[in-house]
Amino acid sequence: MSTQIKVPTLGESVTEATIGQWFKKAGDRVEQDETIAELETDKVTVEVPAPAAGILEEIVVKEGETVEVGALIGVIGEGTGAGAAPAAAATPAKPAQTELKAPKEGAEDGSDTTLPNPSHDDSMPAAPSAQKLMADKGVSSADVQGSGKRGQVLKGDVLDAIEKGVSAPAAAAPAASVRAPSGQGDEAREERVKMTRLRQTIARRLKDAQNTAAMLTTFNEVDMTAVMELRKKYKDLFEKKHGVKLGFMGFFTKAVCHALKEIPAVNAEIDGTDLIYKNFAHIGVAVGTEKGLVVPVVRDADRMGIAEIEKEIGRLGIAARDGKLSVSDMQGGTFTISNGGVYGSLMSTPILNAPQSGILGMHKIQERPVAIGGKVEIRPMMYLALSYDHRIVDGKEAVTFLVRVKDSLEDPERLVLDL
Repeated sequence: MSTQIKVPTLGESVTEATIGQWFKKAGDRVEQDETIAELETDKVTVEVPAPAAGILEEIVVKEGETVEVGALIGVIGEGTGAGAAPAAAATPAKPAQTELKAPKEGAEDGSDTTLPNPSHDDSMPAAPSAQKLMADKGVSSADVQGSGKRGQVLKGDVLDAIEKGVSAPAAAAPAASVRAPSGQGDEAREERVKMTRLRQTIARRLKDAQNTAAMLTTFNEVDMTAVMELRKKYKDLFEKKHGVKLGFMGFFTKAVCHALKEIPAVNAEIDGTDLIYKNFAHIGVAVGTEKGLVVPVVRDADRMGIAEIEKEIGRLGIAARDGKLSVSDMQGGTFTISNGGVYGSLMSTPILNAPQSGILGMHKIQERPVAIGGKVEIRPMMYLALSYDHRIVDGKEAVTFLVRVKDSLEDPERLVLDL
C-alpha cells in the first residue's frame, strides 16, 4: 500500500511553496517523521516529514518547482529498501504519476488553457500560479517554455520569460528587470543562479515599500557609556540568574517600547482610509541568515522584562539560523529593529517592513570625541536612524520618538522606573 506525500498547511496567507531540496532519492528507505524534503515559502523554510515508513517510490515534484498547499510531491511504498530502487525506476511509474497529478491540476484549473505542444498529446496545463501571473502580465502561454514535468509551465518559467522581455506588454515592462548583454568574453565567466523564493519575496516587498510609503529617515546619536557600564557591572550576575547573556538588544527593545507608548503613530499602520493604532508592541528583529534576511517577532515585548526579551531574541535567532522559524514567528510585527552594527555599519537608512510605519536602525559603536560639559571627551557613540512613513508619522513625532529612545539608553534607569 502506498502513502502519498503532500504539501502541508503552510500558515495564514501562504498558498504555495518551492521544493528547495530533497534529502532522499527514489528508492531510499525512509522512517516515519524523518525529514525528507525542504520547502521554501515567501516567509520561512518548512521541513516535510515522512508520513509513513517505507521506500520512497517516486518523487513527483523536482527541486525548484512550485507547488500549492495539498499538492502531491512524492509517494512512499512498503518495503525494506532491498531491490526498491529498480522498482521505483520501472516504466509503469510514469502512468501512475499522471493519474495522481493530472486530476488535481484539472480540478483546480477548470479551464481550457492546456498548453499547445504539437509533439506531446499529454502536455499538462500551466500551474495555477503560472496562469495567474501570465494573466496579470499579459504573457502568452505559447511564448513560455515549460520546465516542469511533461512541459508544464511553472511560475518561475513565466518570471524568466518576463525577464527576457518575451511577449510582455509595454505597460508591464517597468516591472521586469532586463539586464544589458554581457561583454564579449565575459559571459563564460559569469554564473547564473536562480533566486530563491525568499530572496524574490525580499526584493518584492522592499521595492513595494519604497513605491507605496512616503518614506523618510531621521538620525540621532546616542552615548552608549551608561548601557555599557551597566552591562559590564551586571553581565555575569545576569547570565548566572537568567541563563542568557545581557546584550544590547534587550535595552533597545525596551527603549523602543517606551517610546512607542508616547508616540503611538510610529506603531500604527494604514488600512485604506483608516489608521490602525496598535495598543501592543510586537517588535520585529531583523536577522541575517545564509538564505537572506528574515524578521522574527518578539510578541508583547512591552510586557516583558529585559531578561525575557533577551531569551526570546536568542531563541528566534537560533531558529532563524537553523531554518526552523515557524510562520507564527514571522507574523504580526508592529515595529522593527535592524542592527547593522554587528556587520560594522556606521550609518544607514533602513527600509520599512510594510505595513509597519517605523523601523529603527542600530549601528556600530565607535569611540568618538564629543563635547561634555564644555570639555572634549572620548565616548562610545552610536548613530541611530529611524525610517518612517510620513503619511502617518509627522516629522515632530519621528524626532521625538528618536529622542526618547536616545534618552532611555543614555539614562537606562528610566527603563526600570518607567520614565
